[in-house]
Amino acid sequence: METKRNPAITVDGTVYLRIPIKTHIVTDKDDIAEVVERYTKDKRMPGDLVVVSESVTAITQGRAIPEKEIRISLLARILWRFVRKVPYGIGLRSPSTMQCAINEAGGWRIALAALVGGLGRLIGRRGDFYRIAGMQAATIDAAHTSPVPPYDQCVIMGPKDPDKMACKIFERTGHEAAIMDINDIGGSWVLGASRGIERKRLEAIMKDNPMGQGYELTPIALVRKQTS
Repeated sequence: METKRNPAITVDGTVYLRIPIKTHIVTDKDDIAEVVERYTKDKRMPGDLVVVSESVTAITQGRAIPEKEIRISLLARILWRFVRKVPYGIGLRSPSTMQCAINEAGGWRIALAALVGGLGRLIGRRGDFYRIAGMQAATIDAAHTSPVPPYDQCVIMGPKDPDKMACKIFERTGHEAAIMDINDIGGSWVLGASRGIERKRLEAIMKDNPMGQGYELTPIALVRKQTS
């Protein structure tokens, strides 16, 4: 089901238009820079910024792992139970996503992150787990997060080298670009960007998730500054 989203937002007194771009179901056979070029070439205007979903970027890198193929270790079976529930998704609160985090960061690092994170919560601190585990652990999407087959049955890892991927899109299109992780409850993070991107401003511009994250199939957006 698609949700009607406001295409415009005002940040620091400036109005920005966010234009979602519909694509085919992207796979690991696609090149993300080529996909962006193909679907935006007739829509881009001078000064537009290009935003690309982190999950679709990761999919083109072969980082969507069928859940049934993930071998769960004893460490993952123990640690996932200690991950707190969050309103924006499953995160590492499942054996399969915890195993992927272990595969990415290493068992010792994830165990240390769990220990420090647990101690931090005792004194009212949050976020220590992901500060130690790192971005690759923080950007893992659990199976059944995406409603789009076959990715509804996959754990999607965070994208590799998001700065490099954003620069590749810039080189292909001539437009500044960012790879972003965005959710429907105000979470908006620039994971990677070309040099001309003001990261905090772009996070504010995209905070209400104008791209959607479901059946919309709009993993790309153009951000256009409106002039009076």
